[in-house]
Amino acid sequence: MSIKRAPRRSFPKISTMPRPATEAAQYLDLYKLTIEKARLQQELEYIDGRRQQLCDRLAAIEQETEGLDAQAAALRQSTSAPAASKPQSINFAPSANVYLPERSSRQAPDNYSTLTLDY
Repeated sequence: MSIKRAPRRSFPKISTMPRPATEAAQYLDLYKLTIEKARLQQELEYIDGRRQQLCDRLAAIEQETEGLDAQAAALRQSTSAPAASKPQSINFAPSANVYLPERSSRQAPDNYSTLTLDY
């Protein structure tokens, strides 16, 4: 599942010098607004798609939660049933012996020879 990031918000371009009031200037403004409208529509489509993905995932989580809750309730009921109807319990305690190696009982020497190194 690849998720395309929404484009960053772009601000309208501002001209530092006012354009003369001509027909070409009006068409330029019309073009800019058309481009911005197309960009905003594309962004809305992305947001709608992402919203749908999130809603689908929330629904899947809800279903899985209900299933796990039902399984937990079933297990809870089976463990609270009378002991006579239950099979004999199995002991899961470890039965293997662990043998640690013997440590030599060497004593530390009584006198140490020390040497100091400087860098």
